Amino acid sequence: MRKNTTAKRNQKVLTKTDKDTIHREAASQRLTIGIDLGDRSSRYCILSEAGEILSEGSLPTTKGGFESLFGKMPSSRVALEVGTHSPWVSRLIARLGHEVIVANTHKVKLITQAVRKNDRLDAQKLARLARVDPELLSPIRHRGEQAQEDLAIIRARAEVVETRTKLINSARGFAKPMGERLKGCDSEQVRESLAEGLSAATQQIIRPLLKIVEAITEQIAEYDQQLEAMAKRYPEIELLTQVYGVGTLIALTFVLTIEDEGRFAHSRDVGCYVGLQPKQRESGDRAPELAISKAGDRLLRSYLVQAAHCILRKGAPESDLRIWGLEKMQSGGKRQDEGKPSGSKRAKRRAVVGVARKLAVLLHRLWSTGEVYDPLHNQKAAAMGGKRKSGVAA
Repeated sequence: MRKNTTAKRNQKVLTKTDKDTIHREAASQRLTIGIDLGDRSSRYCILSEAGEILSEGSLPTTKGGFESLFGKMPSSRVALEVGTHSPWVSRLIARLGHEVIVANTHKVKLITQAVRKNDRLDAQKLARLARVDPELLSPIRHRGEQAQEDLAIIRARAEVVETRTKLINSARGFAKPMGERLKGCDSEQVRESLAEGLSAATQQIIRPLLKIVEAITEQIAEYDQQLEAMAKRYPEIELLTQVYGVGTLIALTFVLTIEDEGRFAHSRDVGCYVGLQPKQRESGDRAPELAISKAGDRLLRSYLVQAAHCILRKGAPESDLRIWGLEKMQSGGKRQDEGKPSGSKRAKRRAVVGVARKLAVLLHRLWSTGEVYDPLHNQKAAAMGGKRKSGVAA
């Protein structure tokens, strides 16, 4: 079935006359431009200072397409929605001398929940909201090009690790219905030879999977070598790896995701940034206890949780974080309304999330101050009758 949309019917390709008109208008007044990014082409809407639509149309989602519109235009305010292309597009437009606002449209219900929604109307709404108050767009900040490239390597490694885990679980799952079982071992030790000793039918099923797993493990090792070389360009990670449970991978992910430690006025704001802070729905006297927001970068949040598990596991060295987490685990096992123990798993999850949030704050504190990490700083201060602060010491 052929599908006709309002966006396609109203689509207008940018012509040379349009460019000349836009450039003349831009020279005489401050313009606001909204861009709805698409994979092949993008819609734009240009507003005058008075809020009148000066021009609408489309342009290719290429460097040449954006340079043709913004290259000779005086400084304007440009709003575009976050997406796959928004990092390079925002950097390109900013280099051309414009103010760029990257809108988190997931938080702008006027766009996401509109009754009438198409690319042309989205571009209009982006422009109008940016003209009135950019904060209405919940703007986000893209990282630099080098940080994006380095972080892409970490994300690619994470995807490969996840694929390996799924294949290993599949191989184990295929063996069990046959009445057999693969030997237990770490993921790094899974090899094709692990199928030896199983029946011919089972080997026929899982040997190809184990062979792929073995190749993936070799690729992960190559990624790890790249990360070690990358770490030399970021000497600040040495401050973060002072904390038990935080290795090169987690430290690099933290530094590259935040990129600029000065973007936060207070270290405690990092907990909210990575989505480890509980959501709030306060109204009058009601303040229900809600789950964490899970905003921000999912990969960094998962790595911080992994580090929290390391800090709380049996045999880990004592530290303020570990002591606080174990206390939280014990107190979280009591229901305040009934005084009866709740599920230990739930209490542990709360403790792990709490430690992960405090860990994020601590890592930012170490990074921003350059201080030496003292695992038992708070305990020593409490014994001396001093004020408890972060786990750092001059």
